[in-house]
Amino acid sequence: MNTQEKQYCMMRIRSHYPKFRGKEQVIADYILNNPQKIVHSTINQVADDLGVADSTVFRFCQRIGFKGYQAMKIALATEIVEPIQDIHENIMEHDNEKTVAEKVFRSNMKTLEDTLRVLDEPSFKHAVQAILGARKVELYGSGGSNVIAMDAYHKLIRTGISVSVQSDTHMQLMSASQLTSEDVAIIISHTGASKDMMHVLEVVQDNGVKTIGITNFAKSPLSQKVDIPLYTVSEETDYRSEALASRIAQLAMIDAIYVNVLMAKKEHGKEALQKVRKAISVKRV
Repeated sequence: MNTQEKQYCMMRIRSHYPKFRGKEQVIADYILNNPQKIVHSTINQVADDLGVADSTVFRFCQRIGFKGYQAMKIALATEIVEPIQDIHENIMEHDNEKTVAEKVFRSNMKTLEDTLRVLDEPSFKHAVQAILGARKVELYGSGGSNVIAMDAYHKLIRTGISVSVQSDTHMQLMSASQLTSEDVAIIISHTGASKDMMHVLEVVQDNGVKTIGITNFAKSPLSQKVDIPLYTVSEETDYRSEALASRIAQLAMIDAIYVNVLMAKKEHGKEALQKVRKAISVKRV
């Protein structure tokens, strides 16, 4: 078993959680809520506690990337006995400006690294392909997530794709009502539980629109209902909420999508980018 398997057992379970159904979700909950007990239990004991077959537990372990129950248990034991080193240090009142800056940067780096670890390659590829095949891409977000939606618009418009974004919640619903099955809606919400975004999702799905959600990896209404969920990982600190910390990961996710789309469009992408650069060049001294 490699070091990454040892260190990120529980993170793997959490990142896969939205895809679990039925017995898999029951097993996931049991492990996350009783990691110490798992370390001292056999596969038979776990199966008996949950009322499932040993083979069901075994397949669950393989589903999250381990060879079997024993490999998963060893990884979990390592994670409990030697917790993952958190490179984010709590900001103290006596810290000077440079120290605070260093801690914020380290926290951001950890957010990016954790998000990259839970990035699901098939889902990400599916998202890029959906955008490339869309007649139009509409971006949605509320509050801080709308800032990310605006940034996504700022990038994707350079690719030559027909893309738009709305800030007002009424305008969002109006634009959502006009999308068709040929379009893609990208909905950004850290919690995945924003009423405004869930209303948008309901409208676009009624129209058969392909949906991409960018949200925190915890189980949420948005992540379970969109066609293609993409996840970010962030931790709350004394001076920054989890939602605020997630912005850096959301921006990176958008950057990765933009570069992939631009590369796939090849010469057409380059031409679109040159047109944008030429158009805005008059704004420079």
